[in-house]
Amino acid sequence: MKLFSEDHQIVTALAPAADRYNSDPASDVVNMGLYGHAAFIVEHGAGATGTVVVTMEECTASDGTGATAIPFKYKVADAADPLGAATLQDATATGFTIAAGADQQAVIEVDAADLSDGSKWLRMQLTEGVDSPVAAGVVAILSKPHYAGANLASAL
Repeated sequence: MKLFSEDHQIVTALAPAADRYNSDPASDVVNMGLYGHAAFIVEHGAGATGTVVVTMEECTASDGTGATAIPFKYKVADAADPLGAATLQDATATGFTIAAGADQQAVIEVDAADLSDGSKWLRMQLTEGVDSPVAAGVVAILSKPHYAGANLASAL
């Protein structure tokens, strides 16, 4: 039996915080040279009025050097519209906004093949839209590892 943990690397990209979008944070940079696909999951918790613009950036180095916004796919859900029912959408390099409201999830998806030559690193940039605290965090799940097994290569 193949285990989830043998095919997926799970990374805390941005630890949960009570005012996560304050100061426009970028996530940890993940190495897409080791994986074929990344799904960043934003858990947008308590916070009824704050919004955030989500963009994805390819980078030329693990420290975020050469960060350039890229198009990606995403879906957003809340308690009334579960994630499985949400429609996958295309975002341009300018990103999309997670609207105000508590208890939302967004999944942002990027294939390694969609990155430019020389840009094997990927990160999420969060830019606060409406300045009001939102409890949130981000997890990245990397899949399609080039070298699968019980001990996957670190994506960081």
